[in-house]
Amino acid sequence: MAIRAASHIATIVVVMGLVSLNWGCVASDKSTIQQASAFDSGLKPATIPAGQTNQYLQQIGGRIIAAAQELDKEKIGPHAHFDQGDNSWMFKDIKFEVVNSKQINAFTTGGHFVYIYIELFKMCKTEDELAAVMSHEYGHIYCRHVQKGTGRQQTLQLATLAAGGAGYLAGGSQQGGQYAQSLMQAAQAGGGFIDMGFTRGDEAQADEFGFKFYTRAGWDPNHFADFFKDMIAAGYDKGSALTSDHPTLKSRVEATEKRIQEQNPQRVARFRKPNIATQQQFDQYKQEALRAAQTVPDDQKVLQAKNLLQALPRSCWIPYEPEDQKEAQQKIIQEAQQREQANQQQTSQK
Repeated sequence: MAIRAASHIATIVVVMGLVSLNWGCVASDKSTIQQASAFDSGLKPATIPAGQTNQYLQQIGGRIIAAAQELDKEKIGPHAHFDQGDNSWMFKDIKFEVVNSKQINAFTTGGHFVYIYIELFKMCKTEDELAAVMSHEYGHIYCRHVQKGTGRQQTLQLATLAAGGAGYLAGGSQQGGQYAQSLMQAAQAGGGFIDMGFTRGDEAQADEFGFKFYTRAGWDPNHFADFFKDMIAAGYDKGSALTSDHPTLKSRVEATEKRIQEQNPQRVARFRKPNIATQQQFDQYKQEALRAAQTVPDDQKVLQAKNLLQALPRSCWIPYEPEDQKEAQQKIIQEAQQREQANQQQTSQK
């Protein structure tokens, strides 16, 4: 009975994803929000329970969202932001969550959730860097990049992973992993697990509007590109912009520097605010999150959630496709196929 109910959930999720994949079509906000919520349920086991740090992230996010709402009222934004009419959902109930993954990334599924990977949080040296990352991710929501027809592969991937989330919901703590694997394979049968992150144009636009939010919210624009510079120093800016779907980190630093030069100093000064946390407090929040990450139980359900995180596209912060991402995606497919074969054998033996 539970499997049948879960299958119905998965079917609805996948159909929503496939309907949104028509050429030139834009997914509705409603379907994207539903997919994002279902996907979030699959990641819950990997969410890090760091109370004060989570509150701190929401404070940063609150400043970003308030700044974005001001721009919305001023009718500042791409056409995609205004195309679907009501934008009020973008400015309330947005959750910024820290998740336990060793990948350097932050990601949004286009609905009410933004995920900050603990390894990326660890790499951030200051609140300015973390706020810049979060502003960029919120930029994807503000610009409706998941909803856009040009991001149809992304929506299909989210539909596939959302089916896994539906499986966790239907299976509960005992059988969630099993259901998730089976339902994800059903989703793949509907269109395939396509490896596609946000496009180069999406990333550039998220930087553009992320910079606007960041500056309007009161952080120093001179520090917006600091995390890009950290990534470059760590050796992550590989490959050529001509052969990649993702902008190079160097090009993103250059674009930021150009935006800084175009700023009106008096206007920037008018919006400047003190950081929410002192440097000492920021370091303490980071340490709290790292300690809390160690308390997340390493059971099979958490491992499945970590694998979903690893399989997500990481184009936001790593300008190339890491091998472990491909391996994680292939592992999800293989395990789902094995689970489905086992289920078929059990059915035939009855």
